[in-house]
Formats: sequence, C-alpha cells, structure tokens
Amino acid sequence: MGDDSEWMKLPIDQKCEHKVWKARLNGYEEAIKLFQKIEDEKSPEWSKYLGLMKRFVTDSNAVAQLKGLEAALVYIENAHVAGKTTGEVVSGVVSKVFNQPKAKAKELGMEICMVYIEIEKSEAVQEELLKGLDNKNPKIIVACVETIRKALSEFGSKIITLKPIIKVLPKLFESREKAVRDEAKMLAVEIYKWIRDALRPPLQNINSVQLKDLEEEWVKLPTSAPKQSRFLRSQQDLKVKFEKQQASGADDVDGAEEESVPQIDPYELLEAVEILGKLPKDFYEKIEAKKWQERKEALEALEILLKNPKLENGDFGDLVRALKKVIGKDSNVMLVALAAKCVTGLASGLRKKFGTYACYVVPTILEKFKEKKPQVVQALQEAIDAVFLTTTLQNVTEDVLAVMDNKNPSIKQQASLFLARSFRHCTPSTLPKSLLKPLCAALLKHINDSAPEVRDAAFEALGTAMKVVGEKAVNPFLADVDKLKLDKIKENAEKVDLAGGKKGSSGAEKKDKPAVKAEPAAEVPAKSAGPTKKAAVVKPSGPPKKGKPASAAGAKGKKVTENKEIVETELSIEVCEEKAAVVLPASCMQLLDSSNWKERLASMEEFQRAVEQMDKSDMPCQALVRMLAKKPGWKETNFQVMQMKLHIVGLIAQKGTFSKTSAFVVLDGLVDKIGDVKCGTKAKEGLTAIGEACSLPWTAEQVVSMAFAQKNPKNQAETLNWLSNAMKEFGFAGINVKAFINNVKTALGATNPAIRTAAISLLGIMYLYMGAPLRMFFEDEKPALLAQIDAEFEKMQGQSPPVPFRGAKKGVEQEGEETEEQEEEVGSDVVDLLPRTDISDKITSDLVAKIADKNWKIRKEGLDELAAVINEAKFILPSIGEVPIALKARLNDSNKILVLQTLTILQQIATAMGSGLKQHVKCLGMNIITVLGDSKSNVRAAAMTTLNAWVEQTGMKEWLEGEDLSEELKKENPFLRQEVLGWLAEKLPTLRSVSPDLMLCVPYLYACLEDRNGDVRKKAQDALPTFMMHLGYEKMLKATGKLKTASKDQVVGMLEKARAVMPPVPAAPAKAGAKSGAAALKTVAGSAKSQSVSDDSGICVPDAKADMKKGKPAGAAAKGRGALGKKAPVKANPKEEEDKSGPMFILISNGKEQRMKEERALKILKWNFMTPRDEYVEQLKTQMSSCVAKWLQDELFHFDFQHHIKALTAMIEHMEEEKEATVGCLDLILKWFTLRFFDTNTSVLMKALEYLKQLFSMLSRDNYHLNEYEASSFIPYLILKVGESKDVVRKDVRGILNMLCKVYPASKVFTFLMEGTKSKNSKQRAECLEELGCLIESYGMNVCQPTAAKALKEIAVHIGDRDTSVRNAALNTVLAVYNVCGDQVFKLIGNLSEKEMSMLEERIKRSAKKTPVPVKQVEEKPQRVQGGNQNASLMRKPPPDEVPSKLNQARSQNAHPELSAPSIPKEFQLDLDVIENDHTRVSELPDLVQHKLDELLEPVLIPEPKVRAVSPHFDDMHSSTASTINFVISQVASGDINTSIQALAQIDEVLRQEDKAEAMSGHIDQFLIATFMQLRLIYNKHMADERLGKDDIAKLYSCIIGNMLSLFYLESLAREASMGVLKDLMHGLITLMLDTRVEDLEDGQQLIRSVNLLVVKVLEKSDQTNILSALLVLLQDSLLATASSPKFSELIMKCLWRMIRLLPETINSINLDRILLDVHNFMKIFPKEKLKQLKSEVPHRTMKTLLHTLCRLTGSKILDHLTMIENKNESELEAHLRRVVKHSNDPSSTKSDKDTEKGAIRTDEKMSKAKVSDILSEIFKKVGSKENTKEGLTELYEYKQKYSDADIEPFLKNTSQFFQSYVERGLRMIESEREGKGRIQPSNTVIPQHPTDTSAFVPSSTSVPVNTNGEDVKPAVYWGRLQILRQRHGLENNSKQQEERPPLTSLLSKPSAPTVASSTDMLHSKLSQLKESRETCHQELESGQSQSQSLGSASSTANLDDLKKRLERIKSNRK
Repeated sequence: MGDDSEWMKLPIDQKCEHKVWKARLNGYEEAIKLFQKIEDEKSPEWSKYLGLMKRFVTDSNAVAQLKGLEAALVYIENAHVAGKTTGEVVSGVVSKVFNQPKAKAKELGMEICMVYIEIEKSEAVQEELLKGLDNKNPKIIVACVETIRKALSEFGSKIITLKPIIKVLPKLFESREKAVRDEAKMLAVEIYKWIRDALRPPLQNINSVQLKDLEEEWVKLPTSAPKQSRFLRSQQDLKVKFEKQQASGADDVDGAEEESVPQIDPYELLEAVEILGKLPKDFYEKIEAKKWQERKEALEALEILLKNPKLENGDFGDLVRALKKVIGKDSNVMLVALAAKCVTGLASGLRKKFGTYACYVVPTILEKFKEKKPQVVQALQEAIDAVFLTTTLQNVTEDVLAVMDNKNPSIKQQASLFLARSFRHCTPSTLPKSLLKPLCAALLKHINDSAPEVRDAAFEALGTAMKVVGEKAVNPFLADVDKLKLDKIKENAEKVDLAGGKKGSSGAEKKDKPAVKAEPAAEVPAKSAGPTKKAAVVKPSGPPKKGKPASAAGAKGKKVTENKEIVETELSIEVCEEKAAVVLPASCMQLLDSSNWKERLASMEEFQRAVEQMDKSDMPCQALVRMLAKKPGWKETNFQVMQMKLHIVGLIAQKGTFSKTSAFVVLDGLVDKIGDVKCGTKAKEGLTAIGEACSLPWTAEQVVSMAFAQKNPKNQAETLNWLSNAMKEFGFAGINVKAFINNVKTALGATNPAIRTAAISLLGIMYLYMGAPLRMFFEDEKPALLAQIDAEFEKMQGQSPPVPFRGAKKGVEQEGEETEEQEEEVGSDVVDLLPRTDISDKITSDLVAKIADKNWKIRKEGLDELAAVINEAKFILPSIGEVPIALKARLNDSNKILVLQTLTILQQIATAMGSGLKQHVKCLGMNIITVLGDSKSNVRAAAMTTLNAWVEQTGMKEWLEGEDLSEELKKENPFLRQEVLGWLAEKLPTLRSVSPDLMLCVPYLYACLEDRNGDVRKKAQDALPTFMMHLGYEKMLKATGKLKTASKDQVVGMLEKARAVMPPVPAAPAKAGAKSGAAALKTVAGSAKSQSVSDDSGICVPDAKADMKKGKPAGAAAKGRGALGKKAPVKANPKEEEDKSGPMFILISNGKEQRMKEERALKILKWNFMTPRDEYVEQLKTQMSSCVAKWLQDELFHFDFQHHIKALTAMIEHMEEEKEATVGCLDLILKWFTLRFFDTNTSVLMKALEYLKQLFSMLSRDNYHLNEYEASSFIPYLILKVGESKDVVRKDVRGILNMLCKVYPASKVFTFLMEGTKSKNSKQRAECLEELGCLIESYGMNVCQPTAAKALKEIAVHIGDRDTSVRNAALNTVLAVYNVCGDQVFKLIGNLSEKEMSMLEERIKRSAKKTPVPVKQVEEKPQRVQGGNQNASLMRKPPPDEVPSKLNQARSQNAHPELSAPSIPKEFQLDLDVIENDHTRVSELPDLVQHKLDELLEPVLIPEPKVRAVSPHFDDMHSSTASTINFVISQVASGDINTSIQALAQIDEVLRQEDKAEAMSGHIDQFLIATFMQLRLIYNKHMADERLGKDDIAKLYSCIIGNMLSLFYLESLAREASMGVLKDLMHGLITLMLDTRVEDLEDGQQLIRSVNLLVVKVLEKSDQTNILSALLVLLQDSLLATASSPKFSELIMKCLWRMIRLLPETINSINLDRILLDVHNFMKIFPKEKLKQLKSEVPHRTMKTLLHTLCRLTGSKILDHLTMIENKNESELEAHLRRVVKHSNDPSSTKSDKDTEKGAIRTDEKMSKAKVSDILSEIFKKVGSKENTKEGLTELYEYKQKYSDADIEPFLKNTSQFFQSYVERGLRMIESEREGKGRIQPSNTVIPQHPTDTSAFVPSSTSVPVNTNGEDVKPAVYWGRLQILRQRHGLENNSKQQEERPPLTSLLSKPSAPTVASSTDMLHSKLSQLKESRETCHQELESGQSQSQSLGSASSTANLDDLKKRLERIKSNRK
C-alpha cells in the first residue's frame, strides 16, 4: 500500500504513463471521468494528453488496455485536437488491439476507427487499415478487413475511397487463411452493394469458384441502393434527415438515394497496363510487310495487348499512324476490320488520352465507310464511336461535314448515323447552336437524298438532336421542312433513348440546371425561327453556315407570335385580288391598270390613304404589293405614279407584317428604280423599310445580287450607296459579308467611276465594323486600286461606328437575347469570313518523311517547305493531314534550332487556321506545353509565345479538359512547372468557368508548393488563388487530406492566405457579357470603339441601358462563347475596360513598412544586383500584385515594350489623383523603374524619365522625403543612366538627380554619385563628377561625404583620367570647390602630380579671368544654366515691343497712362516719371501700388486680376481664415513657378490691406519658411533648368522680395518671426546676393538692390533679440563651415555692424541674457586666439565692438545678464565684459560708440593703405575698359573723396594725353553732377536708395521715406537727375567689379531707422560697393564717422514729418 500511496498522489496524466499497471488503470479511469467533465472541446486540458493517446491503446496490460481504449474513445469523441493523433492511434489499434483475444478490445478498437472517420479523418484511418493488410498475423488482417467493411457499410462509398480497397481485394482472395478469404468475400459483397457491376472487371482474374460464389451472393442482394447510416461531423444535416426518414419509414425519397450513391466508373478502379514496350520488336516492319499474313500477325499481337481494359499513357503516334494506314489503304478488308478493332481497343483503353489522336483517325474511318461488308462497317462503327468518347463533337464536326457531301451514299448514311449516335452522348451545353447549325444544314440536304438509307439516317440524326436540345432549339433550322418530314423527325425523336437511359425531357430539364447560361442558348433560336432557313434556301449557293447569321439577324424584327405570318406561302394572283378588294376601294382597284396616268395617279392616292388607315392585323401585305406590281407594275412610265407606288411599298413594309415572300414581289422593281433621278430616293426609302421588316442582312444580300445581275451602272452605284447608308443606320449585326465580297470586287473592276467610288465608300463603312481583316479580301487587286482602298480605310481609322437607330421592332424581353445572338453571330462570322485553303493535298508523304528524317538538315528543309506552304495559303482549313504528328516529333527534336522553327510554324498555323485550331489542341497543342520544360530560356520563351498564340485562337476550355494538363504538371521538371503555373495564374482569372478536370492538377499544385526549387514554389503560390476562384476553398481544402501531416499544415496555411487574396470570378451577366459580343467584333475587326450601342439593334439608348437590358442573355451567350473557345482577347478586352475603371494603385496601410522589415530580416532578396535576375523580377511582381491593379501589373510586366509605354502613360495621367497610393507604393514603383533602366528601348526609357520627373516634382511639392530603403534601391541604378550615350537621356537624368536633392539629403546623393565615379563608363564618370561640382556649388562643402578632404582626394584622382571629358569634369568640380573655399582647396585635395597640379592651376587662372562667368564650366555642363549661359544672355534682351506687351498684359485696370512702355530699351527699362512719382511717395498712400515700374514688377502684377477673383477665399468661401492662409502659404513653396506666384500675390493682397493684414498673425514663421524654401528651390533647381525662362525666375524673385518687403514694413507682423526662421531667411537672402547667376536675369542688378533694401528692413523691423541672435549664430556657422564663402561671412558681419548702430535705440527691447548666451557660445567655439588665426580680423573686431557697445549702453548692469550661461568659465565673455566695464568707468577712457568704432576702423585702415596701389590699379583698369569706364570713373571719384591725399599721378603719367583729359573731364562731370544735387549725406554712412528701388521692388503701398536734408525738391529736379542716370546706365556693368566693392558697407552704417537718405549718386554708390573687399570696407567706415554723427535722432523725426508734407504737395501737383 505504501507504493500505491505514492502514485495515488500523482496527477492523472502522470498516472497514465506510470510503470505500475494499476496506476495506469487508475489513471485511465480518472481520465475517463475528467474527459466527460470537460465541456469545452477546445479546452487546453486536452492538449496535455495528445502525446499519451497511443499509450492508452497500446498498454501492455490487457486489463489496463481495455480501460485505456475506453478513455481514448471518450477523448477522440470530445477533444478538438484529437484529429492530430489519428495516424499513431489507429496504427497502435491495428498492431496491438486487433491481435487481442478479447472481443471487447477488438470492438473498442473498431469503434475508435469509426469515430476517427466521423471526425473527418477517413483517409488516414483507411491508410493505416490497408497497411494492416500486409501484417503477417491473420487475426490482424481479418480485423482490418472487417473494420473496412463496417466503415463502408456505415459511411458509404462517398466517404470511404474504394479504389485502393478494390486494388487489394484479389490479393485477399488468394490468402491461405480461410478466415481472411471469407472476410474478403463479405467485403466484396459490401462493395458490390455500393458500386454494383463496376466491381466485376477488377475481380475477373480471381479463382473461378470464388467468383461463382460471389456471383451467387451478389444476386441475393436487394436491388435498392444502400444508404449511409453514420455521418461525419460536417454532415449533421444529413443525419437529421436520415433520422426523420427512419422515424417515418419513408423509403421512397429518390433524391436522397441518388445523392448517396456516387456513380463509380469501373475504369477508374483498374490498374493501367503499359503496352508499348510489350509490342513485338518487328511490329512496325511487319505491319508494313507486303504479305497480308505478316500484317495480320502484327495486328493480332497488338489486339491481344489491347484487351487490357486500361492502358498506360505514352506516345502512341507511330502506332496510330500505322493503324490509320491499314484502315485507309490496306486492300484486305479483314485487316481493315482488325485494325479498326485495334483502334477501338486503343481508344477504350486510353479514353481521354486518346483525344490527341482522334482528329487524325476520324477522317480516315469516315472515308472507309464506303466498304459494304457488314463486319467491316460494324468494326469501323465501333472504332469511330470509341474514338468519339475520347474527344468532343466540336473537334470532329469539320471532318464529318467534309464527308456529308460525298457522292457515296454509304459514307453519307454512316456519317449521319455516327452523328445520331454521337448526339446521344451530348447535352444542350455540349451541343450549342453554333455546332447544331452547320450539322442541321447538312442533314437537311440528306433528308431529300435519293437513297432511302441516307434519308432514314438523317431523320434519325435530326430526331436525336431534337431530343437532346429540345424542339425549340432545333425548330429554327427546320423552318422549310414540310410537315410530313417534320413529323418523321419528331417520331424519331420520340424513339431515341439518350446515353444513360435518360428520358427525352432530360434535355429540357438539363437546360434549366445551368441557370441563366445554357437556357438562352437553347431559346434564342426559337425567337428567330421563321425566316432563318429562308435565307439559305433563297441563296443556296452560299455555304449553310453563312446563310444563317444573316437570317438570324433578319428575324430580329419579329416576335414569336408572328413566326407563322413571317413564313408566308406564295399566293396566286386571284387570291391576292380577292384579299386586296376587301381592304381597297373598288375605284382604286379598277384604275390600277388604267391607260390614263392621271387615273392611275388618283388610284395610287386612294391606295395610299387606304394603307395609312389600315390596322397591322388587317393588312394583307402580299396581296397589296402584288396589286402594285400589276401591269404596268414596275414598268410605270409616269414618274409621279411611280413615286407614289414606291412610297406605298415603304408604307406597307413599315405598317404591315411584311414577309420575305412579299419582299420578293417588289425588290426587283425597287432595285430597277434605285438609280432613277426622280424616283431613286423613294426606292431607297422603300428598301430601307423592307430592311427593317425583313432584316437588313437578308435584304441587302438580295438587293446587291439583283443590282449586279443588271447592267445599269447607275443602279449598281446607287445600290452600293444605299447599302453604305443602311449599314450606318442598322448597324453591322448579322451582315453576311462574304455574300457581298464578289459583287464588291466586280464593282471595283467596273469601268464606271461612280461604281468604283461607291464600292470604295462601302468598303470604308465595312472597315468601321470589321477592321483590318477586310483588306485581306482585296490584296490581289491592282496596286492603284489598293492604294485608293487604303486611303479610304485611313480616313476611317480611329472613327467609331455610328449608333444604329433602325431595325427595332421586338419586345424588350426579346431584345437582349436577340442582340446577344447577333453579337455572337457577328463575332464568329467575321472570324470565319476569310476564304480558307485546304492544304492537306500539299502535305505529301514525302514532306512528312522529310520532317522525320534522321539528318537534321533534311528535317529543316521539310520544315521550311511546310512553312512555305502555310505562308502561301495564308488562311487554311483545319484539315492538315499528317502535319500534327510530324510536328509533334519535332518539338522533342535534339536540335534546338529545329524546335524553335517548329514553334514558329505552330504560331503560323494558329494565325492561319483561326478557331479551327481547337481540334488540334489535344494532338499537338499539349506538346507545346512539354517544350516549356526545356532547359534553354529562349526555347521556353518561344514556347510560351506559341502557347499564347494558340490560346488566343482556341480559348482555354480545350486546354483544361482531360488529364493532359495534369500529366504535364506531374513531370518533375522545375522549368515546366514554373512556366505552366505562371501561365495558369495569368489565364485562370480571366475565365468565368473551367472544366472540373482542373481538379486533377491540384495534387501536383500542392507538390509544387513544396518543391525544392524556389521559382516553382513562388509560381505555385501565385497560382493558388486562381485555382481556388474556380474550384472553391472547400474542394481544395478537402484535397489536402491526402497530404502528409507536415505538408498538409503548410499547404492549409497557404490556402488560408490565398483565400484572402482570391480574385473574384469575372462577372459577365450584366455589363461584361453585353460588351463581350461587341468586343468580339472589335477584336477581330480592329475597330477602335465598342460596339455595344450598335448591337442594341436600333434602340437608341445609352450603353448602360443597353447593357442592363441585355443582362441575362449576355451572360449566357458569353458562356457560349467560352465554350466555343473564342479568341482570348475577345473575353479579355471588356474585362480590361472594367478593371481600368478602378484605382491603379491600392493603398495598403503599413505595406511599405512591412516590405522594409522583410528586406531587413532577409526574408526577401535585397534589391542589389548588377543586372536584374528573374528572381528579382518575380519578387517585385509578387510584391506589386497586392497593391497594383491587375491590368496595370500585366502591362508593367509584359514582354512587349509597347505595353510598358501604355502603363507609363496611364500612371502619368493618374499621378495627381492617386497621389497617396503612389507614395504608398513608391518603393515598388522605383524598383520597377530600375528594371527599365536595364532595357535597351529608348522610347520606354524616355517615358520612364518623364514619369520620374513628374513624380519627384510631386514629391517635392508635398515635402515628401525618400527613406533609405527607397533611395538605396533606386538612386544607384538612376546614376547608371547618367552615362547613357544619348544626350537627351543624360539631360533628363541630371534633371531628376537635381530634383532628388529636394526629397533626399544632398549629402547622401553625394555618396551615391561618388560611387558612380568608379564606373568603367567614362561618360558616367564625367557626368557624376559634373553633378558633384553642382552639388558643391549649390550646397557648399558640407555636402561632401564622409569628409571634404576624403571626397576631394577621390575627385582629384580623376584629374589624371585618360578620358578628356572626365578630366575636365574633375577639374570643374575642384574649381567649384575653389570658388567656395579658396586656396584651402589645395590642402583638401592632397598631393597631385606636377602635371595634374599645373592643369588645375591653369584652370583656376583661366576662371579667374572670366569670373564670375565660368564659361568653360558652362560649356562642359550644358545641363545646368550657369551665370554665363549664352541662352540666358539672349533671353534677357527681348525686342523693344515685347516688353511693353508683357507690361500691358500685367497692368491692373486702374493703371495710369504713365506706365506706357519706354521708347528706349535700356538695360534697366526705367520709366523715370514713375520712378520720380513713386520716389516721392510715402507709406500712407495705398493707391501708389498702381505705379509699378517695369518688368521686374510683372510677377506681382500678373496675378492681380486673379487675386481679386480669388480673394473671396479669404472671406466667404472658407469658414476658417487660418486654414485658407495655411493652404496659400503651402503653395508658396510649390515647385511650379506660376502656382507660387499666384500664392504670393494673394498673400501680398492681404498684407496691403490693414484690416486684413492681421489675419497673417500667427502664420509669419510658416510664411517665411515657405519663402525660404522657395528661394532655395530657385537657387538649386529653377536657375539650373534650361527649360525655364529667366524672366519667369525674375518674376518669382520679385514677388518674393515684394512680399517680404510688405511684411517687414508691418512691424507688428515682422516681430513675430522667430530666431531660427530669421537665421534661415538671412542665409537665403545673403546667398541670393552672392549668386552671380542673378545678374544675368532681366534687371538682375536692380534685383540685388531690392534684396539690399529688404535686408535693411529685416534688420530694422524684426524682433531685435531674434535678429541679433540669428546673425550671431549664422556668423558662427559660416566661420565653422570650411565650404562657406568669405564674402558670406563678411556680409553677415556688416549686418551685425548695422545692428550695433541701432543698439542705442533698441537696447531696451533686447533680451540681453539671450544675446550674451549666443556671444558666449560663439566665444567658446572661437576663443580670442582662434579668432586671430582667421584670415580676417573683422570677426574679432565685430565681437569686440558689439560687447563694447552693450557695456557702454548698460554699464555694469551687463554683468547681471549672464544668467542663461551655465558654465561661464567655458568662454572669455565674463572676463572681457569685466575689463570693458572697468575701463568704461575710467573717465579718461570714456568715448562715444562712434569713437570706439572709429578706433577700430583706423587700425583696419592702416592695414588697407598698404594696398592702395592695388586698388587704384584695378580702378584704372576699369576706366580703361570700354564696358566699365563709367563705373571706373565713379570709383575713382569716390576714392579721391575718401583719400584726398591719394596720389593718382603715377597711374596717369604713362597714359596718353587724350586718356588723361578724358579722366579729368569724367571726374569733373561726376563732381558737377553731385554738386547740383544739394548737400547730401556722404554715401558711406547711410543706406543708398536708388529711386527705382522703391518703385521696382516694393510692391506694397509703402515707400521708403526720403530725407532731402530739409530742402523742398520739386519733381523736375528728379527728372533731370534721372535723365543723367539713364545715360550713365546705358552700358551694362560687368560683374568683375564686384570683387572690389564693399557689399553692404553703406547699407549697414545707418544710425537710425527713419533716417534713410536717398539720392541718385547713392544708388550708384551702393551698387558699386555691393561686393567690395573687407579692406575698403573699414576705410570707408572710418571716413564716414564724422558724417554719421551729424545725423541726430532728433532731426530725423522732424525730417520725416517735413518729408511727408512735401510728398503730399507733390502728389497734389500731379493730380
């Protein structure tokens, strides 16, 4: 007990595996209780016992085992996870339970098996039980057999698969153990219950005694079918039903019986036998032996082998050929019969697999029916019947029709009997109208045959057809059959028993089952019954299948109820007179044939009145028209009477029920009069009316044949004209083109030009509907005529056929069905129109032998000959003799050249044969699929092209039927599998239904999902959803049951994924179906537009309505077309149209992030390759499939570049509207473009680059930034194309690289470009280097990665490149660096060879001479518009009248007349009146905005009218002003110049109006950021873009500056600008001032002046703390940046000097703590020692002056403002401040700020005096220069003013006397000019304001206040001054002077804001000082000290008031 107590404490699961059996027994008992308690089948408790289940059933202790079995049973019944244990538990039961002596154990084991089956695990249970049959223990075998029997008995043959059981039955009967044999017998009896006689064949070979016993037992069995009595968990509904039946005792529920008994095909239960290897070795020699006995021996040997009921598939081509030869040519009829039996055996044994050879033997057998011996005929009948079961009726129709006209009655009889037997195996869906039509036509001829046996056979065939498809469907084809014969057909129909013993009605019943689709196919013909056959009878010469389309359409005008009236018998004249007398007045009848024309006319009038008043039902049409035809009839001589007659004919046709019989009476007369001048119109109207009544196709055919039977050319011409017009009115539906072709050809050959013209016009109309194939009929015409036809076709190209509006007389319910019928007819008709040649005669045995020769050269000759035969024939009939078998062999040829040639021939055949190709799919087409397994990619590609060419003609139906496709997939060839699966994945989504045989491919599809080849797995995954869309998830899930557990779990997971992305089945019923017919016509005809409207048969409604009406029938007919296998595009086109209506890109949330994660985790290939391999393309295709529309993906990955262009065009069109989705898929889009970069097609490349330009432009506008993942997978490949040989490509790529910098950091682009310089392609290296130079120019040295030194060293390596262009590019790039950082470049580039260094120095020198116009650079970089670009210089000199016109367009409506164009086009285009008047205005005058000066203002003005239109946006249209302003501001940074200008204009309007300006509050930073971004955009992109006009850029600059001036005049708004924004703004403005390219713009100099003025305003009006802080940080950054220009730093310091001067007034508003923190940070980075090491001392001086001024203004309190500095010891600031404070407290040292500055500047002056001679040298160079002489004189004058002691004599003494006097005279002129202007403040102390500054660059209503020093200056004075100004600016100043000019000295020395002096000389002074060196700057500052002191702040206020008054007076004077 002690031991027991131990295990008693253990948990149940541990007890169950305890070593003590009692413990286990106890565990099992407790487990049973536990299992019964657990209610939740998914409880985690169950999982604990998963691994123990096998132990439960295999316990070694018999007692414990019994309990274990009970526990296992409870577990399996209740646990959700029990299914996982099936294999191991059943295996345990078989091996350890079934051998137990206890009966209970065996019962429990069997019950466990039953429960497993119940929980859907029947396959696994059956597999284990069958394994048990191999056990040596007979007890186990008996128990296994008994279990199988019990399972079958309870679950039935639907659940238990019988095939593997039947396979082992014979083995069980052979067992030595009687118990096993007895159990086997009981099992056989049980199986027999379920499948009956299907069990007999597999058991034929068992012991005869046993078989006899079995037979006896089988006889005893009840005849009623057994029923399933136990049900699966998924069959609970059936279980309930069964229980109810049991309770009620109902045994007669047929449905349930039928359902429970699946039809088992005995064939499926048999094992296939391989016979080809067993054939006698000499078989082929013997069968061709001369002795018939030898041939007989061979056939008998074969016959024995063929007795095997199921044969293994193989290549039976040679065998079939041998048998065919015997049947066709052997003279011994006994051998013929024997060969026929062999064919029967072969067809029966191979079944569907024999379909390949069916088309080959059928014609021979049919021909051989001429034999009369009954045994031969019988053998042939059996053979052809067996062959028919392996193929389809459609495939043999052509062959049967070919012999139906044979002269031999036996052949005709047997062909009809064969059809009768074949029809029995058909259903309404497999015997569609398109097949029935030609067959019925042929059989109808036979019912009139002279031989009675032929007639009887035909009656039987027609009767069978009627039984199959129903009387309704056949009636249209029996329209003209007399009653007697019709009765006989019906009688035969009643006798017929269809295959499977179904009743006659089953045809109709079956029709209802396929829902909408099959029904209309059967019903439609009934509605057109009457006249259908009439057409064929009237014109018997036409082939029957062509008569029908015309007539089918012809019937469209009649309802079903009218059918009997339409088919009108011909009435005698007497009867007609009687009928006419009833409805016509007596007088009318009498006068009809009067000799007096007036009486005849009166009679006609009465006739007309009577007809008009008649009802349709009362009108005897035939009688009336016969009265009209009564003498004189159509020979009437009086035109008035004749006109009336013709008119009445039309009336009768319109109003009455007009039959074709009536039409025949009048047509002759109408055609005769059609060419009459007076009566022709009425005749045409009559014909049109008859066309409406009897259908146009029929009418037209009769009319044209009648017209061309006459000789009247006028009639012929007018008939053709009428037909052309009628086609437009009626549409083309049903027209029998072939009927017209010969007549049209006759017309084209006519001598009368009118006939030829009419014929050509008719062809033009037909071309609208038929397209290109029409021309093929006329290719043999003379070239001149063909040219005329082509010209006519050309005219029609692209036009859509007009909407038909005639021919609509049917009810709405009929319309859809009829229309669909017509569409189908037209579609098929057009395909079959072309005359086809029978080439079977040319396929000689010699040719076939050649193709099969051992020598490959002879084989090639044979193939060449065959290709020539097909080429010559152009269009061929499907009968091509032995070609299929010959070509089939060549597809396996060892010589790949011949394989490719064979594939080409097969493509030819596809085109030439058209839809007739279907019958060759099995025998030849399937072998094309085999070639897809070839190891060579070019062979596979050719095979795929061929395959698609075939599918285009045949449709997919034939390919998917049978086992052929699954047999191909069965082959373990990775190439074959991936190609076939890829092909299926492409084709299956386009199909609406597929053959159930597709299910046969599923096991192999699952195998492919686990294939070791990655491509196969990938393709299989792609195909999975497309299989599922047709087969359904449930079916496919069930199919996984046969997989191994591990495989199954994996496949089920994939199925779940596939289920989520399963494409919908194409919906045809409403729209697509209706379009489909039109598409059929369109595809064949090549017509550009859809025919859906014309197919509405005359009802004028929009497409949508028509489609809705067609609804149901459309779907049906579409299905019909699918069955017929119309061309693939026919079906695809409408789907494409539908698909294209949706979005192109699908936005998947987190899709991009997921792809990035996968790539990082290496789950997918990283996008990195030298050339793209297939796996990359496939990966991209897969990734795109989820986020790109199907049609677009097909286009993107199409092998034809034209499709890529289409896709790109569509992407460009939809880019804006699908912006978000495009960005969501951006990584994939860019990857796709990288693939295109490897294409060689320039058209695609150019289109791709066009898209990329627009894409990056859009991304830039939306401020999108590329991530690393996107950039790294795109930019390297883009850089590859920069080395393209074509200039235009390189230019575009450079443009894209330029745009890239807006969406991706330039420094990172730099890295990619550096990689690009390592390329072997010299062009690429050169272009990358050029681009690097541009980046450095645009972004400075910071762009260089990883460091400037490393980058420069790598670049410098290329200076020694052997390619000139690379060397030049490298030199230019280094030169760009030199321009940025000067001599430091030599340190950066490291050591160069002497040669390379000399080249570099030479380049730098050369550029220095030409600075700042780097001409050489420009020549080498045409992609970028640089300062010296020739185009730019041309662009800025417009013709004199061009400017005024631009100005006038820009003027606002209230502009003053003074703004008229200046007559002299000077460089600045100044209008002095305007300048003067603007110059004297003050800021309070808002109307001054009207006075704009010149073109620089144009950008601001142009949008003004628009602005007024848009301005309501700010008030009315938007509820939120803020959101509106946000939107407009966002547009300021737009990449599109016009958008930006418009946005700026709107903001300017707001800023000008005081009441609205406040709306901008809160948006200032946002606006300035947008503005700065736009400035950067102009600098980096627009200025470099050749395509942009420089005037556009100038306008944009003007707008920006004008806007900011407006803003910075409003102090309240200006103060909102934050420090960071001001820093960026100042950076942008200073960069702009230093941009040499600006000077090449129109009035670039004035632009710079405006920027100058703007800088002043920014400094004055901004928050002083923010601007001062911004300048300090900017200075710090510029000094730190090695790439920063020295001039940049200088300008910042000058701004700081300007701020220092303003400090006395602004000190109280400044946050000193912040300023001192910035100074501290500056001094921390630049301590005193480091500052002194800089080239210039100015930064040091500037900081000292700033601190000194602050100390002076605040005293010792300055030390209290160091609170924001954390560690004061980090810089010298505190110490310095203490020194300055201490020093300033010493009275002796107290000086004014001005003195301090003066002292600071004097030291600088000493330094600069050393260079006096250099400065004077430069000035005299300018004086001596023709272009710059004025400028030089001005500088000389100013220099003399500054340095009065300067000696210029040394520079003059070496010059000529003329030059010296010229200089003196120039200086005097300048002096007198300046003297005349009054005493003006010296220029170096104030901001020089040119009068044009305010007018040209201040678009707001403010003007700069002008200080005139107290004098009242009148406008006349300014006028005079401006005249001088114009003279002085007549010459363009060269920008060379900029180097020596002080950039902002004067601007920065102004003491106070309001005191702004302005004068003409100051304007020039400012211009000249704009870019002076720092030396001159300090001299100037010193010399300006005293004058600047004289400007006190007190006087400035008075001056301003005084100025305002004067300006008011000036304004009033002007008025």
